[in-house]
Amino acid sequence: MPSSLLSPPARARSRVTPFGAGAVCALLALVVLILVAVRWPPLMRLDRTVAEALHRRAVTEPGLVRVNRILTDWAWDPWTMRALIAVAVVVLWWRGARLLAVWVAATSALGTVVQQGLKSAVGRERPRWPDPVDSAHYAAFPSGHAMTAMVSCGLLLWLLHRHGAGPRLWRTALAAACVSVVGVGLTRLYLGVHWLSDVLGGWLLGAAVVAFSIDGFNRYERRGGRRRPLGS
Repeated sequence: MPSSLLSPPARARSRVTPFGAGAVCALLALVVLILVAVRWPPLMRLDRTVAEALHRRAVTEPGLVRVNRILTDWAWDPWTMRALIAVAVVVLWWRGARLLAVWVAATSALGTVVQQGLKSAVGRERPRWPDPVDSAHYAAFPSGHAMTAMVSCGLLLWLLHRHGAGPRLWRTALAAACVSVVGVGLTRLYLGVHWLSDVLGGWLLGAAVVAFSIDGFNRYERRGGRRRPLGS
């Protein structure tokens, strides 16, 4: 997640804007998308090398496989992440920040639309194994788990930033978000249901969606929308 979007208010002195961070992430995501679409040999070899190495280890560690499946299917499942966003939206609406509530909900929905649209357009096959330790359906690129975690955690951190979270809460939330975003990507790789580039693409696309959303809301506020405290 771009650090310029996630730093607490008292330390936010970076010249990198949300739009700039989003543009960089979007450009990098486009590069990954193109390389995946044309099946660039070096990237395909890297994907295969990482996938085979992790799969060889996974088939010998059923206990660790179970842990990864619990994490990916429950703790960091896309529906768990969307549920957290839904709770945040309800709280925002209840506290009177209704435009922000709708904006957050729309951003989360947009992330899902982009993700599913690209899966359909690219149509990349998932890794196939003679002895799989897990299974997943639909196309591989981008990783829905990785992208949803990035969008959801990015939005929640943004809301904490706007609310003026204290240093202790901020550090805790930032650590939890980083562990969740990185962790869910690793579970998808370890379980052999995604290629490395799928996860990387999901992270980059998710970061771009959040960054552009933040930039759009900031522009609205600067052009006449009044920013109100969350509790007003």
